[in-house]
Amino acid sequence: MSKPVIALVGRPNVGKSTLFNRLTRTRDAIVADYPGLTRDRQYGTGRVGHIPYIVVDTGGLSGEDEGVDPLMANQVKTAIEDSDAVLFLVDGRTGLLPADESIAKYLRQFNKPIHLMVNKAEGHEREQITAEFYQMGLGDPYVISSAHGDNVHESLDDILSSLHNFDEEQAEFELDEHPGIRVAVIGRPNVGKSTLINRMIGEDRVVAFDMPGTTRDSIFVPFERDGDLYTLIDTAGVRRRKNISEKIEKFSIVKAIEAMSDSNVVILVMDGSEGVTDQDLTLLGLALESGRGLVIAINKWDHLTQEQRNKIKHELEFKLVFVDYAKQHLISALHGTGVGDLFRTVKTVYEAAMRKVSTSELNRVLEQAVLDHQPPMIGTSRVKLRYAHLGGLNPPRVIIHGNQVDKLPSSYVKYLMGVFRKAFKWVGTPVMIDFKVTENPFKDRKKMVIHRKGKSEEQATNNFIKRKNKRAKQQKRRAE
Repeated sequence: MSKPVIALVGRPNVGKSTLFNRLTRTRDAIVADYPGLTRDRQYGTGRVGHIPYIVVDTGGLSGEDEGVDPLMANQVKTAIEDSDAVLFLVDGRTGLLPADESIAKYLRQFNKPIHLMVNKAEGHEREQITAEFYQMGLGDPYVISSAHGDNVHESLDDILSSLHNFDEEQAEFELDEHPGIRVAVIGRPNVGKSTLINRMIGEDRVVAFDMPGTTRDSIFVPFERDGDLYTLIDTAGVRRRKNISEKIEKFSIVKAIEAMSDSNVVILVMDGSEGVTDQDLTLLGLALESGRGLVIAINKWDHLTQEQRNKIKHELEFKLVFVDYAKQHLISALHGTGVGDLFRTVKTVYEAAMRKVSTSELNRVLEQAVLDHQPPMIGTSRVKLRYAHLGGLNPPRVIIHGNQVDKLPSSYVKYLMGVFRKAFKWVGTPVMIDFKVTENPFKDRKKMVIHRKGKSEEQATNNFIKRKNKRAKQQKRRAE
């Protein structure tokens, strides 16, 4: 499935990173009222309506020839070449600047669809804020506010709909061409991904060579094992961005993201001789974001000394504590050690991610979880978890309805994830929990009761005073 790739380009401090966070619904990009914070390319995914997309945040183009600016310009060039469309952001408050005209001239040479986005337009009339930008000859600009979300998704929906190279029906057809359990094999260059795939299928299907960057594109490898259909997806190794220089490698991270989205299970391959690197953790984050089942394979295990093995085990225990649900395999792709066990885990994870459970079973487990560990108090009332139902598979998604459920602390949410995972054997796959707040139908009635109670007390006080005055008058008459 080929997702459209959208590149965000513009001067420093025009709101590209804010728009990136808005489009990906994350806070991955650092945002501050200070120019030049973004330097490397930042990739993220999102969806508008039925169309998914990949968005790339870039550093601001200032035109300076010293310092890090030329390096950032190379990063921007890479992002534009990778993209299907360019969103050219300008600042509606400062108006058109010579730097904006220079960027527009620069963008035209790439022959990509360019969409002018006038940002920071909140509180301004459209005609007034866009008038001077027409002279750049980029057509009707989109007027948005990335900070407030004004007209952002409407504009992107229009832009994505205009891209002729995305066809949802064709994308679904392409996925159907690769039957069975789709397994994406990802990792850094030269960790043994292609060797592992060749070992798994029992033949030299993909080129494996002791040189980083041998695989250039995602390769789909269908095969059958023990009566089960599989499709292995071999991806290009994702290097650190500063090490990506060849033009042919520049799609690597986009292809890795797409491969994970197209898969049912992701195998993250690490090099045991190098330990857990920062780039491994970055890829792990992308795998978690994809929501697919996860298996971790530590390759080249047979070449390690006992001291190195003890060290890597300690690193795995310390650095990967946040993915304790993912099973780890110590393998040798070259000699086949542990590869058979890897297959069994992949099948188990796939079956867990696709396992359906009934609403009655979910509610039974939820009720027992609440009895074992009550939700916390929020103010003067306790959070009530009323009922749950299944909202999706791969990953399993549980929808819980109740009062004040949006205020549950993360610790209790993790507790519920663990309970559901254990009860339904959702091993190797993330468990998503969404909360729906239901209004208390008796909250207005409570106010009425309080009001009535207050009225009754007032009436009782008046009756007491009347009786007291009546007794006083009777005593006075007797005295006379």
